[in-house]
This record gives sequence, C-alpha cells and structure tokens, in this order.
Amino acid sequence: MGTVSKALGLIDLLQASSQPLGLTGIARRAGFDKATTRRLLLELVANGYVEQDPETRDYSLGPALQALGRAREQRFPLYRALEPSIRALAERTGETVHAAEYCAGNLSPIVVIESAKANRVILESGLKLPLHATASGIAFLAASPDAFIDQVCRRVLARYTGATTTDAEALRRIVAETRQRGFSLSDQSFEAEVSSVAAAIRSASGKPVGTIAVAMPTSRMTPEIAFEFGALVKAQAEEVSARLFGKANGEPLRKAS
Repeated sequence: MGTVSKALGLIDLLQASSQPLGLTGIARRAGFDKATTRRLLLELVANGYVEQDPETRDYSLGPALQALGRAREQRFPLYRALEPSIRALAERTGETVHAAEYCAGNLSPIVVIESAKANRVILESGLKLPLHATASGIAFLAASPDAFIDQVCRRVLARYTGATTTDAEALRRIVAETRQRGFSLSDQSFEAEVSSVAAAIRSASGKPVGTIAVAMPTSRMTPEIAFEFGALVKAQAEEVSARLFGKANGEPLRKAS
C-alpha cells in the first residue's frame, strides 16, 4: 500500500468515527505501527485535512476536507437537487429515506433523512452500500449494462448476514426480477432486522448515477408496504432523473450484439 493510500485510509477512519480518535486507536484500526501513523497524521495536519485537539491530542477531520466538499458541491450539485425530494418521500412514508451515488465500487449515501419514529433505521457516517447486498445496490445493478453486472458477479460476494446473496447466478436472477418490477427489495441482506426498497436515478442515456431508497425495521415491512413504498420510490427516482437529466430511456444498457 502506497503512502497516499495509507493517508486516505486514515481519513476514512476518522470519517467513520463518531468521535475524535487518539494515535493508538487510529494505529490499531488502520493496522499500521504508531511511528508510521504519527508521520502520516502530521502531514495531514500540516495540510489541514486532519486537526489535533491541543488538550486531548485526539485527531478529527480538518477544515481542508470541508473546503473540498464545498468545491465538489459547487461542481456536482446533486445534494441540493436531491434533498427536497428525499425529504418529501420521508414525510410521505414516515421511514428513513436516503439517496446514494456510485463511488469506487460501492454506493455512498449523500442525503439521509431519518424517520422520526423511535424504532427506525439509522445510517452511520461513512457507510458504504455494497452492490450485491443492498436494495440500493441491486437497483443500481438493474439499471446498469450487462457487462458491468458481469464484472460484479466475478467478484467475491461478501456475506453480511444469513440472507446475503453470495452466489453469482442467484444475484443475476434477483437483478432480472428487479428490472421487471422497476424497484428492488432487500430483506435483511446487509443488516439484520432492516428491510429496504430502492430505485435507480438515471441519466438521459439510461445509465445509473445513483439511487433512492426507503429503509425500515423488518417488523414494519409487510408485502403491501413493500409494493406501496416500492412504487413511490420508483416514481420519485423517475421524477428526479427527468428533472436533473431529462427523459431517461428507462431501459438498462445491454451487451453489444
């Protein structure tokens, strides 16, 4: 692993943590020795990507990352475009709703509106949604070219729960069913006691750029609710796609014949 990858790994660790971390904790989580970790952190602090509390000596994300986030938002205003739609869907369903974008082989939530209910789904900061094990991922695959699905099916499909699909042919069947239905269903395949429905946000060419999902405790996900919310999330994804990119062709891209 190169120096840049190691440094980025430390940023990921700090992003995923709900509180600042000390040197020992960061080194342990990263799997680096303390000397290497300290050297990387000093460079990150010097450049503003990480900051250190002068009293506790703990580390957290720095202002340079916030500046990068603002710059990215100015160039790719997906958050601003999605937030009103996600909030409206959350109010209508009463459940947690999130939108995610594709990044480095997974989907990363960029807008999350949590349910007001006491028993609700909470998405942790920095969470990555694997394509084969989540409703968002399956919806993304269903809107993707067949060649991309082939690439995913050739990977080792990690198991997260007893309900995770780890067989490539079974995954292909689920993707085909999702294409027919227009939205995906996930029943505890990524996290126990969590069920979701999702649909893809498409560009004008039909290529997926992200997803919208409704997530809830499995105890509330009846077949009727699944199809009611599935229809809602499909309609919302289509509305967002049309508003952002114009009319999508609505068909997944196939292999060249």
